[in-house]
Amino acid sequence: MDHVSSFITNRIIMLSITHRFILLVLVSLSLTGCFGIKPTTEQLCEEHGALQCQELNMRDGQCRHQRDELILNRFDVLKTNSDLDKLKTLQATLKYQTCLGSAAQIEPITAKEIKSKRTEALLHTYDASDALSEELKSSTDPKVLFYRWTVGDKEALRSFLQLENTKELETAELQYALATFYTLRNENKTIQLLNHSLELLTEQDYKNQFHSIIINSLASVNYKAGNKEHAYIWTMVGKAFDLQVASEQQLKLLYHFPEETKQELLITSEMIKDSIKAQNFTVSMLPTINNDSQ
Repeated sequence: MDHVSSFITNRIIMLSITHRFILLVLVSLSLTGCFGIKPTTEQLCEEHGALQCQELNMRDGQCRHQRDELILNRFDVLKTNSDLDKLKTLQATLKYQTCLGSAAQIEPITAKEIKSKRTEALLHTYDASDALSEELKSSTDPKVLFYRWTVGDKEALRSFLQLENTKELETAELQYALATFYTLRNENKTIQLLNHSLELLTEQDYKNQFHSIIINSLASVNYKAGNKEHAYIWTMVGKAFDLQVASEQQLKLLYHFPEETKQELLITSEMIKDSIKAQNFTVSMLPTINNDSQ
C-alpha cells in the first residue's frame, strides 16, 4: 500500500503543475449547452457501458460534480469522437483526478472500503488520462497542439507555430495562445498578437471573461516594453472592468504623466472599454506611442 500511496503522491504533484497551464490556455474548453432535456449521468451510465462508470466509484458523495462533468464529456466523445471533445474529456479527467487525490486521503468513519474504492477510482483516472493523451498525440487540431506543448511536447509546438498567419489560428483564444509563446522572446510581437486577440473577441469569449486575461496581459507586457502610455490605458480599461489593478498610490508611482495626458489616455480607455463590450475593438483606437511624455 506504501508503494501505491507514493505513486499517487508523485502523480498528484505532476498533475498540479500541468493543471496550472491548462487553466491559463484552455479557457474556452467548457461544457457547452445542449437543447432539450439532458439525461442524468445515472441514465447515461445505465445505457452506455463504454462510459466505464463502474470505474468511477458512483456511490461516493465526494467529487460528484467533477465525476458528472467527466461522464458528460465521455458521452460527448461517444457521439462525436472529435479531438476537441477528447481534450475536454482529458481536462475533466484531470479535474476529477485532483479531487480524488484529496478525497483518497480522507479516513472514512463508517466504511473502511470507501478509501480503497476512491484509490481504485483515482488509479483508473491515471490510466484514462494516459490513454486520452496517447490518442491526442496524432491530432492536428490547434488547441490540442497547444495543450500538448504546455505539457512538454516540443514537436507539437513546432506544428502549432507552423500554423501562424493562417486562418486556423484566427480566434481570440489561439492568438492569445500564440502570444504566450513569444512573451519571453519578442515583446513587440507579443503585444501585436494580444491586440489582435482582442480584435477577434466574440460574444462567447466576452461571456467567458476572456477579455480580462488579455487586458491584464496587455497592461503588463506594455509596461515591461516601456510603452507606458499604452500600459496606462490598459490599466484603466482593466479598472473599468473591475479587474485587480494597481492602487491609486501605485499608479502615481508608476506613471508620471502630465494631468492633461492622463485625461486624454483616460478618454481613450473609456472608448476602448465600450468597444470591448461591443466586441468591435480595433488596434487603431490606440494612440501612437509618445515616449517623450513618459
